[in-house]
Amino acid sequence: MFGRITPIVKNLLIINIALFLVPSFLKMDLGKVFGLYFVYSDSFRPFQFVTYMFLHGGTMHLFGNMLMLFFIGPMLENTLGPKKFLILYMVTGLGGGILYTGANYMEMSAIKSDVDSYISAPNSQSFNELMVDHADNVYNQNIYLFTDNYARNENDPSLVQRSIGYARGLYAYFGDYPMVGASGAVYGILAMLGLLFPNMELRLFFMFPIKVKFLVGFLIIAEVFSEFQRTPGDNVAHLAHLGGALFAWGLLRYWQKKGSSF
Repeated sequence: MFGRITPIVKNLLIINIALFLVPSFLKMDLGKVFGLYFVYSDSFRPFQFVTYMFLHGGTMHLFGNMLMLFFIGPMLENTLGPKKFLILYMVTGLGGGILYTGANYMEMSAIKSDVDSYISAPNSQSFNELMVDHADNVYNQNIYLFTDNYARNENDPSLVQRSIGYARGLYAYFGDYPMVGASGAVYGILAMLGLLFPNMELRLFFMFPIKVKFLVGFLIIAEVFSEFQRTPGDNVAHLAHLGGALFAWGLLRYWQKKGSSF
């Protein structure tokens, strides 16, 4: 149904898989340098908006993205042409990074403001509020045991200093956690498939047919829900997925205004 593998798809598969396997064998973590950091992190570099999309955090992360690229990519490359398909991949990958970074900036600005406010006037109640507002999905039980001890011994200088250290660590944790993955670009490809061929039917897991527009719509709604209903341990950059889909829509509209036909 999707035809043979096409040149751009093949090269993207090779690059992504190689950048995962080779560093793994050499015990290297490319994400520490080439993953996308918060823009005010000491580790941030502008080139990370491009490099992050060619790295992956684990085998299943890589497998899921490359499987989607393998099955969907050739059809779109044949439809758009190699040049436009590569532009689609890169622009939606960048779009995912941009939306994620923008939202991260607003979140980090709020965290920084609250951390600075706490450090200027530390007390147990403010510390508890800071942890509840920003660290509910981050810290383990030890932090809550400390919070209880701090509330009972609020005037202990050593506990005050530890609380300030925890507060600063909160900002450092969120500010120094790199994002990696081709998911933004893959969601862009999936969204473009839905925009160009909304009524085309796919057969998922050889079980039942579903129209592309319903599949894409379901996945986007699921990403929105997951972003606003985060659970502990959820490290997925849902906004990067949504950014990829959004930029695919914008790119198609731009091409259509330029008179491109597919």
